[in-house]
Amino acid sequence: MNDYIFDTGSELGRHHLDYLGNLLDAPSRWSLERRGLPPTARCLEIGAGSGAIATWLAARTAEVVAVDIDTGQLTDLPANVEVRRHDLREGLGVDGPFDLIHARLILMHLPEREQIFAQLVDALAPGGRLVIGDFTGRRLHPITTPTAEDEALWARMQYLSHELGGPARGISLSWAAGTAARMSAAGLVDVHTLEYSETTAGGTDGCLLHRNLNQQAEALLLSVGAAPAELTRYRELMTDPSFSAWFYQFLCTSGQRPR
Repeated sequence: MNDYIFDTGSELGRHHLDYLGNLLDAPSRWSLERRGLPPTARCLEIGAGSGAIATWLAARTAEVVAVDIDTGQLTDLPANVEVRRHDLREGLGVDGPFDLIHARLILMHLPEREQIFAQLVDALAPGGRLVIGDFTGRRLHPITTPTAEDEALWARMQYLSHELGGPARGISLSWAAGTAARMSAAGLVDVHTLEYSETTAGGTDGCLLHRNLNQQAEALLLSVGAAPAELTRYRELMTDPSFSAWFYQFLCTSGQRPR
């Protein structure tokens, strides 16, 4: 059952994961490491993608279970990484408990996110830590644009993507802001959120990711009113170095199950 908007098994999908890794692997590692990684920990990496974070965890902990709906890129991993192909919408698919569970850019895409969140909390060992990272679009606005028409086009594409197309397929850019409160309500302690964002210019990873996502979601965007000429110009704009904008805000929230 793979009906997600974005297909990480495609050529576009592989580039998608590369851009995300370049943008987010560093803040993800910092958020994970600053809360402590016991060398004996058993870890669960949800939505393992290219395996970069699973590989990094494997060098610091005892065992990593890497889960993804498409495991095509999870190859040549360390011996202490176990790969599982599974769709979280059908349950967690792996037995706990885990000392660390990490899920990056997964729950914001799934309408079943509340149930999955509860399952992740239940799979924590006493003292185990849950780390969830998702995007918000709070400051997603341009800084420099070639023309006023391009600035209006940017705003229109964000509206079509984030207010119409994405929500119709279950994506939420507001869910991440409530993760800390959900963790506290679930009984987790030492709850902490890291917010990370940076600006991106045409031709760099953030804008190339915007272009990539726009290409992958073309059919959906056309269905909610985008014109082919708008898509063409938007993709050109994302390679133009005279364009710059704030990228998504990445909220990485962690909480610990009481010992």
